[in-house]
Amino acid sequence: MNNKTVLVILIVLCCLSALSAALYFFIPQKIIPVGVLHSLTGPFAEYEKTAVDATLLAIDEINAHGGVLGYSISPIIVDGQSDALIFAQKAEELITKNRVAVIFGCWSSTDRKAVKPIVEKYNNLLFYPVQHEGLEDSMNIAYTSTIPNQQAIPATTWCLQNLGKKIFLIGSDELFPKATNEIIKDTVAISDGTIVGEIYINKKNSNTIPEVIQSIITAKPDVIINTLIGPINFTFYKELREAGVTSEKIPTMSLCIDEPELQKYGASYMTGDYSSWSHFQSIDRIENKLFVEKIKQRYGKDYVVSDAMEAAYFGVYLWAQAVKKAQSYQPKEVIPALKNQAFDAPEGIIYIDDRSLHSWSHASVGKIRSDKQFTIVWSSDKAIPPRSYPFFKSQTEWNRLLDTWYKEWGNKWSSD
Repeated sequence: MNNKTVLVILIVLCCLSALSAALYFFIPQKIIPVGVLHSLTGPFAEYEKTAVDATLLAIDEINAHGGVLGYSISPIIVDGQSDALIFAQKAEELITKNRVAVIFGCWSSTDRKAVKPIVEKYNNLLFYPVQHEGLEDSMNIAYTSTIPNQQAIPATTWCLQNLGKKIFLIGSDELFPKATNEIIKDTVAISDGTIVGEIYINKKNSNTIPEVIQSIITAKPDVIINTLIGPINFTFYKELREAGVTSEKIPTMSLCIDEPELQKYGASYMTGDYSSWSHFQSIDRIENKLFVEKIKQRYGKDYVVSDAMEAAYFGVYLWAQAVKKAQSYQPKEVIPALKNQAFDAPEGIIYIDDRSLHSWSHASVGKIRSDKQFTIVWSSDKAIPPRSYPFFKSQTEWNRLLDTWYKEWGNKWSSD
């Protein structure tokens, strides 16, 4: 082969390489755009980042195994800025401008309530990974975490059977605590228990925690059920201990304290108390151990796993399964394909309900340890089917109550 032939071959190879690069950049790639809508700034960012991390892990795993229908999943990460109005605005932009096939996201019930009419308007799809108050159904929202009959009711029943019949309720003055406590009160009433106190904390009365503790001491409950949200929990538990209220004297069952919360606030004031979730990092299942190991390999050995992370993670897989079943990533085709989808999640086998798109979830009670983890003291035998509107009241009565709170809070879903 002479030099001229070699030169020609090199020129051809260079042209082919340039053509390949041009095709890569200028011919549309086979991708499915999906929205990841969580707060990256503002007071909720530190909580919601964990859900983003779990969502991206699942997307990368699916892409590493060939994607879906030959398409690569392409996440578009958007900041909800811890503001419900921003969540609604960004959700609409993701659907109308970015043409996303699905949105994975939202954290608080306020955010979800703001995004719900958007996904319904465009017949798109939201996967929501956080435990909430129920009292809502939408065929445009897949609710992958728990509602009260899968968290609050089992936790309250366990308390009544193991800790005592006299219950004191404390929570933040917003939708999840208010609605959940209404359901807890009904649960206690039909179990011959007694509500000995009920107090809600907002920005205006957050400095009255010492007075709240005295009210608890005076009421002499057998157990406190806590639905406080955010940093106020640290103040509450600290004041409890300083007032001499230990977990042995009056235990607390929390519905918002998880592993990241223990890492942030420390377990010294909470050791011996309880939380209820569908997922705990300490669940002794091989599927959970592998999940935790993958999280730690990707994000660091000190990273801890929460219930919302698990729900965010398996939500992506459920969506991908539905896309394969529908042989389409268009939401109108995927939504019916979601019904009865099952997945062997870290917590156990879960299902998507065929009537409400709520997940069938497991329930567990964990006791807080000094190492900032939980010892599981009770778990349901299998996944619990969702009941969006508990039978204590009719759906009309529940909706009337929601409307009352909404108006009391000035046409919003919290007092703050």
